[in-house]
Amino acid sequence: MSFGQQMLFFFSAIGAFNGLLLGLYLVFIKKLKYIPDFFLGLILLTLSIRVGISVCIYFYPDWPLIIPHLGLSALFFTGPALYYYIRSSFLQEQFDLKKSRQSFGILTLILGTVGLLYLIFPVTWDRYFATFIYGVWTVFIFLSVYKYYIFSKKDAKKLTQYILPVLISNVIIFLAYQLMSTGWIPIYCAGGSLVFSLILYGNILILFNNKYRSAAVKEERKYSNKKISDEQAENFVSKLERLMDMEELYKNPNLKLSDLAMKMNISAHQLSQLLNDNLEKSFATYINEYRISEACEKIENGSYLKFEEIGYEVGFNSKSTFFSTFKKIKNTTPLLYKQSQLASEPRFQSLDL
Repeated sequence: MSFGQQMLFFFSAIGAFNGLLLGLYLVFIKKLKYIPDFFLGLILLTLSIRVGISVCIYFYPDWPLIIPHLGLSALFFTGPALYYYIRSSFLQEQFDLKKSRQSFGILTLILGTVGLLYLIFPVTWDRYFATFIYGVWTVFIFLSVYKYYIFSKKDAKKLTQYILPVLISNVIIFLAYQLMSTGWIPIYCAGGSLVFSLILYGNILILFNNKYRSAAVKEERKYSNKKISDEQAENFVSKLERLMDMEELYKNPNLKLSDLAMKMNISAHQLSQLLNDNLEKSFATYINEYRISEACEKIENGSYLKFEEIGYEVGFNSKSTFFSTFKKIKNTTPLLYKQSQLASEPRFQSLDL
């Protein structure tokens, strides 16, 4: 076995092994509280059995012919499992688990009958039995896609971030096996196994990412339900003003809401809520007001710096941003503001006299 074959065997085998463990956990170990998880486990279990046997047959072709037929028999249930995964995911409590069990019982009876006929009559297994299995798989793939389209169209608000990746993954695996079975790609069994491994780990990353995002949304909702009291808001505002005046955090052009919240030892959501609800300002407006206020002081004190240099000094990262923000807050330009200050000086001097 060459090094390339060894690597192919390793990645295909480890994908099949992990898929088998995950499938066994979802089907037999995890309590049946969420029905779609059972069918997802069944999909993983049947594909893993097929993939594992395919890998072994590809690298050890002397195994008895009954072994690959067992792999095909497992693959027979992949399509129905996907179909009922789609249905149960959308229907939730309305899904009839009893009817699905009856359907799987009928499918098992059909598979057993077909297998018995092939054993009794001298028919070529590799050709007709595989065609029968792939034919059933094809029918259920189309039914699954159709059901997903119908359900998602009826209930657009239904969360489908878990359903769609599973459906797409199964379609990709199905197409990979169909194309490889035509002989266009010479490494039929091992190639399909490698596709399964890649799809499996890709879905694991997607699911972890979706769970992380869901947790973040739940955390945000948790804080959104807690309104900041007037007394607590007053303390936060005082602490915020002290930080801005003493440490001059606004001069940092890369200052972020999360950075300021960390300084205050509160969550970013709480700080955003404080600014929006209590001060009625966005984070950007609050910071820019401090920057423009100091820029005005520098202009009033006759700073020798150019206007754009003043903008950089007070925390802006570009000349255009400084000028546009100054115009927005002061309703004038830095030059006109300076001219207005110079024009007002003689009047004050005459009053002193």
